[in-house]
Amino acid sequence: MSGLTPPPLKDDCFALPPGVDWTPVDEALDRLRAALHPVAAKETVPLFGASGRVLAEPIYARRANPPAPNAAVDGYGFAHKATGEGDVTLPLHPGRAAAGAPFAGMVPEGRALRILTGATLPEGVDTVVLEEDCAVDDSAIAFRGPIKPGANTRRAGEDFEVGQEVLPQGHHLRPPDLALLAAAGMADLPVFRRLRVAVLSTGDELTEPGDAPGPGGIYDANRPMLLSLLQAWGHEIIDLGAQPDDPNAIRAALDKGAEADAILTSGGASAGDEDHISALLTSEGHLTSWRIALKPGRPLALAMWRGTPVFGLPGNPVAAFVCTLIFARPALDLMSGAGWSTPLAVTVPAGFTKSKKPGRREFLRARLTPEGRAEVFPSEGSGRISGLSWADGLVELPDEAMEITLGTPVSYLPYAGFGLAPR
Repeated sequence: MSGLTPPPLKDDCFALPPGVDWTPVDEALDRLRAALHPVAAKETVPLFGASGRVLAEPIYARRANPPAPNAAVDGYGFAHKATGEGDVTLPLHPGRAAAGAPFAGMVPEGRALRILTGATLPEGVDTVVLEEDCAVDDSAIAFRGPIKPGANTRRAGEDFEVGQEVLPQGHHLRPPDLALLAAAGMADLPVFRRLRVAVLSTGDELTEPGDAPGPGGIYDANRPMLLSLLQAWGHEIIDLGAQPDDPNAIRAALDKGAEADAILTSGGASAGDEDHISALLTSEGHLTSWRIALKPGRPLALAMWRGTPVFGLPGNPVAAFVCTLIFARPALDLMSGAGWSTPLAVTVPAGFTKSKKPGRREFLRARLTPEGRAEVFPSEGSGRISGLSWADGLVELPDEAMEITLGTPVSYLPYAGFGLAPR
């Protein structure tokens, strides 16, 4: 593994064409996808530490599974041509075959050998009868035919053959994948280095949870949420803390964040007097403010700081959460080498009513009822953080006007489809 690092992103990668103002969600996603590329280098890790990593190369089986024909049940093996219709009696051959302890000899035609699940089929055996279907004594077995040729056996390579691709490049490894790779004979795996993502909150009003807020102060809800999301997605996180509305403090935090592969900020990305994030990114970086036609969210600041991409999220936790799921997650996946990710969407009947206006894509906090209908949080207020916890997903409403009544088909995006564990 060479460890070569892909080239960095260009400073102007987020620039919009002249005249572009409001950007529909799908167009914004397409532009974001086109602007990015993988930035993580490759490394090799042991199989036992590879869960959650992203494959940097396709994996080809070094061994077939199963490696040899074997028994699928505990029973008795024999040559099928020695059987027929009606009752069959076969003398027992001495010995037995077990998983890890194969029978070394050949089983003569017309004889049966005791065989256990997983045991390699010895020469002369191509069919196995289940022990529960047999009458047995010390010298013979009897069962009722006919039995199909090859019954209760597994052929060599029926799962996968030597040299067959078992997992593609970009695959995000899960526990079942490690079982597959172990069976394929893999001890070490080529993976992308974990993407390093820094998180920064800004605002004089922010207080660390557990501390006493000052006048007009609020607790920083965004940072623990964003750090937890990134951890769930398998990224290496750098906590830049909550910085006051001080350009020098924010600059120092951004400089530290530039050691990462990407920076997520929340708050201070608009054009107000205390929006120092946008001011710094404009004066000392390369800032493009994307006005995206969605609710909640709308402004999304995309910038470069010292060669590191910055995703400037809204300060409102509900909007920050939605923008992270819809925009930051697929962007970070692409940068990590996992490829662009599209959230799982299922069509379900609405358990609510709404008259939606045209012009913006809307994402409503939602969960499924026991009957499989999507109910939405009673308030669409973007300050209602409790709705994020109440929900198990989002209902996505299209850009166009839509009249929703009980039972109208709507698109439901479960949190689990964004890589978040269900409750």
